[in-house]
Amino acid sequence: MNGLNGPRAIPVRVERVESITADIRRFTLVPAQGGSLPAYSAGSHVVVTMRGEARTWRNAYSLTRAAGARDAYQIMVRRVPASRGGSAFMHAQVKEGSELEISMPSNFFPLARLATKHVIVAGGIGITPFLSMLPELAASGARVEMHLCCRPEDAEALEALIAERIVGGVAIYTDLQDVETRFGTLLAAQPPGTHLYTCGPVGLMEGLAQVARARGWPESHFHQESFGGASHGEPFVAVLAKSGREVAVGADQSLLEALEAAGVDAPYMCRGGACGTCSLEVLEGEPEHRDFFQSAAERATNCNVLPCVSRARSARLVLNI
Repeated sequence: MNGLNGPRAIPVRVERVESITADIRRFTLVPAQGGSLPAYSAGSHVVVTMRGEARTWRNAYSLTRAAGARDAYQIMVRRVPASRGGSAFMHAQVKEGSELEISMPSNFFPLARLATKHVIVAGGIGITPFLSMLPELAASGARVEMHLCCRPEDAEALEALIAERIVGGVAIYTDLQDVETRFGTLLAAQPPGTHLYTCGPVGLMEGLAQVARARGWPESHFHQESFGGASHGEPFVAVLAKSGREVAVGADQSLLEALEAAGVDAPYMCRGGACGTCSLEVLEGEPEHRDFFQSAAERATNCNVLPCVSRARSARLVLNI
């Protein structure tokens, strides 16, 4: 990646592009210079750099092949109608033969290997981190319960992806229902030592976390993955206290993207509010926290903000950089 503070870049070539659903494509990436790609563990992702004519995007995507595959990586990208531009670029500009840069794999969503049972709830494209997990769970003979919430038109294709990787069935829900009604009894009935994994829309993940807490689940037993798809919002100004510079953050870009566009070499790893690598100290202003890294108590202090996903409620946010 560009900058000293991002993960090391790996040049790759797009070997194959496949349509999984009407708006989800799978990209097979091979080393542009030959050889093997780095090994990764189940649940890992890479950050893809997409260089447009006027703007550069860096989005995180889960690696969907079983861990251990080093000849090629696969990622799946859903074109989002309200995209900040990254998913649109992948669908419109990236073809077979295109060259991209990806980061070294990172994993902030690992399997809990001592769990007595694994309950997985995915929402739509949120199945992607689990596609590398399911083969490992099947090979180890782990107890797994899989639930998928998706649109009716996507159900058959997404179920087929899961069926290739899981021992047993998957419960699929294509109708809208509140999280408590759908999953409250399920979570209450799980045996001790069960771990819950969720990836998908923020409403689904936050709802499941609330239901789990209400049922007495320890925080250490439920895990969430987010890739920051909801980082758009009202524009604001970030003030860099050490230099006095002001950086305008647009409605369709994250704070981290705005800093990068202004030439600030800001650190990052996951770009999804999960790892805390990009955390910045807030001196003035009120952040709008959207991360999954800080505790509720840490968020309440408003002392730090994760610029990869979080924004500002105030018109200005003064940062200690």
